[in-house]
Amino acid sequence: MSTALDAVIPAKETGRNLLIGTWNIRGFDSMTPKWRSRSGDSPIRDLGDILSIAEIVSRFDVVAIQEVRQSAEAFLAMMEVLGERWAFLVTDVTRGKEGNSERLAFVFDQERVSPAGLACELVVAADQAGIQGSVLRKQFARTPYAVSFAVGQEAFTLVTLHVTWGKRAKDRIPELTGIAEWLARWAKGKDPWGTNLIALGDFNIDRKDDPLYQAFTSTGLRPPDPLNHVPRTIFEDPDPTADPNHRHFYDQIAWFAGAGGVPALTLEYSNAGMFYFPDVSSPATTTSQLSWRISDHFPLWVELKIPS
Repeated sequence: MSTALDAVIPAKETGRNLLIGTWNIRGFDSMTPKWRSRSGDSPIRDLGDILSIAEIVSRFDVVAIQEVRQSAEAFLAMMEVLGERWAFLVTDVTRGKEGNSERLAFVFDQERVSPAGLACELVVAADQAGIQGSVLRKQFARTPYAVSFAVGQEAFTLVTLHVTWGKRAKDRIPELTGIAEWLARWAKGKDPWGTNLIALGDFNIDRKDDPLYQAFTSTGLRPPDPLNHVPRTIFEDPDPTADPNHRHFYDQIAWFAGAGGVPALTLEYSNAGMFYFPDVSSPATTTSQLSWRISDHFPLWVELKIPS
């Protein structure tokens, strides 16, 4: 797998670049404590799969992980593989049907980035107008999680979330609109942790430029263009020339580009992409089994340049 990762994800260059990732790792909870699980084992995810997941995660400086579940057994096994150089911050379990017993997590390379003081969940004010809806129900179904980090003299704040699926696509619009408006207000204010805001996670956007995408980008959030041309899940056509209008846009990394009174990043965008792992990472016999061994989602990444 190392060769495949080297070909896709830029190398870490001290003082020069920052690699940020996001990955929805399906049902990242329990695991079978064997090197290789067998047919009939439940869960099917094993130690070999954990090593593959850890190798992918190790290529980033900081990565947001969605779908860490209650026991977090597999997640904690991954952290053991990564070693003492690595640390994490994680939320408590989100209760209720919409919460799906999920946690949100940030995993980071302590030799490359450090926490910059802020760790919080985004809470909607009781009198906040314009973002009520049957799914939002006065708060986000799975509360977005924000953590600030520092690299050199630069600080940045990552906001990760996993938008609820709902019964219909339009059920997601209030939550997507809510996070877009929340972030815009934060970025326009004078909060010391409100600069260099980057939103990343599973936004469950169906198509580029559909109403969900429009809600997500309504206040100026923009993903880098390369992410408009890659599949998000292992069940999609991996051909990079496939029509982007027929791709799902579930996972995103996005930030404000300096329009509408929202400051742009002080970190310079360099490159972005995803890592296609099905051919190199697992003995899975079916696509469905691969989704439970590794994930049904691909990890996305973005490279930013650090000002000299």
